[in-house]
Amino acid sequence: MKHKIALLAMVSLLLAGQADAQTHTNKEKSNYFVLTRNVAQLKPILLAAEALAKEGGSKFGEFQVVICGKAVRDLVNEKTMVPLLKMAHDRKVTLLACGFSLQKFDVKSAELPSGIGVIENGILYGLQLQKEGYYSITL
Repeated sequence: MKHKIALLAMVSLLLAGQADAQTHTNKEKSNYFVLTRNVAQLKPILLAAEALAKEGGSKFGEFQVVICGKAVRDLVNEKTMVPLLKMAHDRKVTLLACGFSLQKFDVKSAELPSGIGVIENGILYGLQLQKEGYYSITL
């Protein structure tokens, strides 16, 4: 009986180790997603993207930022957005506006400057990217 218990314990440990090994994948690239409700946070976010790109080198992948909430109103302010769009472009950061927020705060996607994409639901989009292995933060 003792041998059966010991054998069962060993098999369980071996199988647990195999299952654990399958859940840890060695990703080729590190991808990032930030959800923000404040356009004033874009500059620090873009500086963080730059630092991560330098640190990650060839392992740095995509960096996407979704702007949601009433901050979408600020996206049409040319004086605010032109320097931020240049920074984002130079750092290869994708800027996206939440479609639900645009609708709620009556901002037309046609009013957005070139360089800002639109996704239907920023929260859902972020969760989908997390499932794909993106590192994410909400500010």
